[in-house]
Amino acid sequence: MATLLLALAVVSTGLFAGFFVIFQTGIMPALARLSDEQFVPAMARINEKVPRGTFMLAFLGSVGFPIAALFVPVDGRTETDRWLVIAALVCAIVGHLITSAGNVPLNNALASAESSGRAPARETRAAFEGKWNAFHLFRTLFALAAFVLLVCAATP
Repeated sequence: MATLLLALAVVSTGLFAGFFVIFQTGIMPALARLSDEQFVPAMARINEKVPRGTFMLAFLGSVGFPIAALFVPVDGRTETDRWLVIAALVCAIVGHLITSAGNVPLNNALASAESSGRAPARETRAAFEGKWNAFHLFRTLFALAAFVLLVCAATP
């Protein structure tokens, strides 16, 4: 059971980190090339679709599976392995906090501004894009760190 939980922690965290890396290296650079009038609704539609199904499984699994792995006794797990899982969990939690306190409020503000049409697309984008990208870079780095730490913990 412990091996399965650690494997699920590695897989869910790897999927989560990979999703963020793709956003960092492909999606956001592509969206950056759009006009303000194209960027705002495109990002709003992405934000509507992302927090579902597989994303939520990886999002929750990147915290839940490491926690579960810590509480299942394992013969042969070293103290170093345990600390690697704890460090990965801390990184995952910090990344989730960045998402909850930074990216999600910006996503909500973008959606509100887009649906109400109360501000020109240029202003809406200016208030969103730079801050969102900065938060996203940091949460991506924390997700990658969590993944690497879990891989190290799972490697004999």
